Amino acid sequence: MSGISRRKFATGLASMMLIPFAAPLFSRRAFAAGDEVKIALILPGSVADGGWNQLAYQGLQTLKSQGFKVAFSESVPQAQMDQVTRGYADDGYNLIIGHSFEYGSEFEQVGPQYPDTYFFATTFKPSEKAPDNTEFMNLAYMNAAYGAGALAAIISEKGKAVGYVGGGDNPSQNGMMHAFIAGAEKTRPGITGLGIVTGDYNNAAKGREAASTMIGNGADVIWHTADVTGLGAIQGAAAAKVKAIGCYADQKSIAPEFIATSFETNLPWVIEQVAHSVQDKKFLGGQEFHPPVSKGWLPIYGDTAYNSKLITADQWAKFQDIWTQLSEGKIDVQSLVKA
Repeated sequence: MSGISRRKFATGLASMMLIPFAAPLFSRRAFAAGDEVKIALILPGSVADGGWNQLAYQGLQTLKSQGFKVAFSESVPQAQMDQVTRGYADDGYNLIIGHSFEYGSEFEQVGPQYPDTYFFATTFKPSEKAPDNTEFMNLAYMNAAYGAGALAAIISEKGKAVGYVGGGDNPSQNGMMHAFIAGAEKTRPGITGLGIVTGDYNNAAKGREAASTMIGNGADVIWHTADVTGLGAIQGAAAAKVKAIGCYADQKSIAPEFIATSFETNLPWVIEQVAHSVQDKKFLGGQEFHPPVSKGWLPIYGDTAYNSKLITADQWAKFQDIWTQLSEGKIDVQSLVKA
């Protein structure tokens, strides 16, 4: 997902510690003690986007402080994705991380051509059989989107509509939109879930316009998964004086009076773990890593979980019950989205 990122975990990291990677299933080559592992991170957007890209970059910088050799490319357009990937592989990088939806299919194609390189895409496994030097990730995106829709419906004051702003026009963003709508409408009968996938992760004006359009149609809570475009969506919500829910990172600072909470992803931990899995011969070749939603996402508002001026304790308790059900697999989001 170009989407999807993302950022600080000081108070929540211990409680969010993801389940460890499974026992070693595959290793292209062993790393002796002291061997240098070179890691390249390819980003679709800016490391200063306050979300998806910035969080992954933070994880990379932690690896650098641990002695890994790292490099990154930011704001890489899809047209240059293959060229940049092959450039890092040709330069001898051991692990290449592609941080958007498009890298799922890209690494399926490139992986077999570089059998001594590891590839990790922060998106779903695109097909049943994948190269044994590639790994993918499902960070419970659909469950998180369902939870965001449920929370939006719970805290809506008018009870008429809530809205979702997406980034790139791809299956991940469209799926999250439908999950958000399902979460809202299943949680609060009579409310309408609205959604606009803008087709762009890096255009704040498009985000603001999308939010304004849905607000004009009755939405009084806006959530996004759209990086820089999402920042515009929050600005649009604030301008209309309606509630917003941030995404990927703690976005309280953008509009403190209107942000109800943010759904922050544990991407720094993911980036660190996949690097260590290569070094420790625990890389899940051909597999998909998928932690439960409560492990991969952290509702956060500054030093607490939510803005008590916009969400009551009773409302938060109702949301927490749904969040727990999602984490325990008691709500089948996929079936609801398909219905």
